[in-house]
Amino acid sequence: MKISKMWKAVVGGLAAGSAAAATAVQDNVLTTGEEVTIALAILGAWGVTWAVPNRQAVTPPRDV
Repeated sequence: MKISKMWKAVVGGLAAGSAAAATAVQDNVLTTGEEVTIALAILGAWGVTWAVPNRQAVTPPRDV
């Protein structure tokens, strides 16, 4: 299965954003600082995930 860089980054951003949001709303109040933290978590995950290349499939050696 081949996953494009875009979808890998989207899933990474959603995971990071949801983790930061879950932590931020523990006190039932969402402050501006927490909103910025959520946004930076999403953007950071997108950037890091986009920059890392997908691993190339390794083909086993053929017996000749």
